[in-house]
Amino acid sequence: MTDRTLRTSDDLADLAFDDRGLVPVVAQDASDGAVLMVAWANREALERALETGFMHYWSRSREALWKKGESSGNLQRVVSLHADCDADTVLARVKMEGPACHTGEATCFGAGAGGGDAVLRRLWDVLEDRSRERPEGSYTTRLLADENLRLKKLGEETVELVTALIRKEAQASEEAADLVYHLMVALLAAGRSWDEVLAELDRRRG
Repeated sequence: MTDRTLRTSDDLADLAFDDRGLVPVVAQDASDGAVLMVAWANREALERALETGFMHYWSRSREALWKKGESSGNLQRVVSLHADCDADTVLARVKMEGPACHTGEATCFGAGAGGGDAVLRRLWDVLEDRSRERPEGSYTTRLLADENLRLKKLGEETVELVTALIRKEAQASEEAADLVYHLMVALLAAGRSWDEVLAELDRRRG
């Protein structure tokens, strides 16, 4: 498969900018695949993005370069930039700091634009909140505070899932969900992140 990653300013020379010197840019959350927004960029904006590590765009209404989040604080950290097969559109894989949309929504396209990992990402965010706040009466708080308990439960959930799969039971999906939850809690307690898991899966995909 052709590598269309834009890594340096020289790579931008092959882009098919329109007669105004612009290309549309689709911003995508690198963690869960959610489509965040669409904006325009000229060559200077893309060069700034590559140089600074933060997304820059071109405002057609103001005829000016702008850095996403410069005034709101909702920055987009560049993970990678990619040209499409016709070189006339750019995909920006980013890490979003705050909501992407000016309305305060996470994405300009609504909840349905979330990637396949969106549910897992939301779960991880909730677990991180529990880890910081440690609310009383929370099962997650109990697990985070007791290594023996959380590893014991992780083992139990693994056995229950394997058993359900062997028996081809309908509740295998429920057991799998229980295992994913306990796995995430154990990873969080060990100082690992869900992003590391996704990155490793992506690396293995080649």
